[in-house]
Amino acid sequence: MATLTRIVRGACACALAGAAYAVSAQDLAQTGTDATVNPTVARQQAQEIAKGDPPRWYRDDPAQQTLRKELGAALQEAQNTCRKAPTAERKSCMQDARATWQRETAQLGKPMPRQ
Repeated sequence: MATLTRIVRGACACALAGAAYAVSAQDLAQTGTDATVNPTVARQQAQEIAKGDPPRWYRDDPAQQTLRKELGAALQEAQNTCRKAPTAERKSCMQDARATWQRETAQLGKPMPRQ
């Protein structure tokens, strides 16, 4: 009887693990798509994109404080996304985000191309 109970528990555990994996895979497939963006936010983003680059990007900013602030915000956003990634991918995602921030920060002294 104990063996039968162990087999049933094992089968239930496998079924639950399979279901959890399927849900996890489905969540991963949807990550980064427009389907996960709130419709109100998507409309606001579309309006902002239609206006083009914000003028603050091209104002005289000798210390380039605005760009530094925006690069910091982009790094924070990327790190928040990385924290939601599966554990196995998290470290490399964080390294990529940090490398991107370092590369873009190093280019602050160079003039930005106008669009």
